[in-house]
Amino acid sequence: MKASTPRRALVTGASGALGRAIAERLAHNGAHVVVHANRRLEQAVEVADAIRAAGGSAEAIAFDVTDAAATHAACTRLLAGGSVQIVVNNAGLHDDAVFPAMRAEQWSRVIDVSLNGFFHVTQPLMMAMIRSRWGRIVNVSSVAALTGNRGQVNYAAAKGALNSATKALALEVASRGITVNAVAPGIIASGMADAAFDAAAIERIVPMKRAGRADEVAALVGFLASDDAGYISGQVISINGAMI
Repeated sequence: MKASTPRRALVTGASGALGRAIAERLAHNGAHVVVHANRRLEQAVEVADAIRAAGGSAEAIAFDVTDAAATHAACTRLLAGGSVQIVVNNAGLHDDAVFPAMRAEQWSRVIDVSLNGFFHVTQPLMMAMIRSRWGRIVNVSSVAALTGNRGQVNYAAAKGALNSATKALALEVASRGITVNAVAPGIIASGMADAAFDAAAIERIVPMKRAGRADEVAALVGFLASDDAGYISGQVISINGAMI
């Protein structure tokens, strides 16, 4: 059942394929979706326009999740319109290199976006969510955090820390009607995955013999953001075609 008034949802990194699918799913489920991009505001506007054209409710916003002051200011502006009760921390990036050749900036940037970005976005929104006595936080992790992956020590470290933060925050807010979970996708069809994995590699790596789809991940996120998932919290849920 949908809420009588639309819940407000923020999806970071929603200008990409996965973020867009998540934003569209949440809008389909009845939320007013704030579609976030880093610097590509026009792409976030395009996603928001598409959601509205399909009968949903959405707006676009742009800020750098690694910039604490800019993110805090953006969250303050959002809170002026009421609490944001659904937060999907989807913003993240790869900057792969084998560890002996990894530059310090590669390490820092990947962790800054996935882990510090989670803090910069979620922390300013927490008190309003607590006061509303209902909330859903969904962090987008990765199978790399669970199994490791060559060339992605930085990415695995960032997402592994995000998994631990998910579990700890879930304990803090469990009595306030707020759930905190992570989803850990495997190989999901996208421009980035297509460049890294050819069809033969996917058939070898994935028992289901195919890449996942963004809408399949979005369906899981949509469920975790719903009333039906009110007793699921502190979990890292894999969606990877039986890879692990």
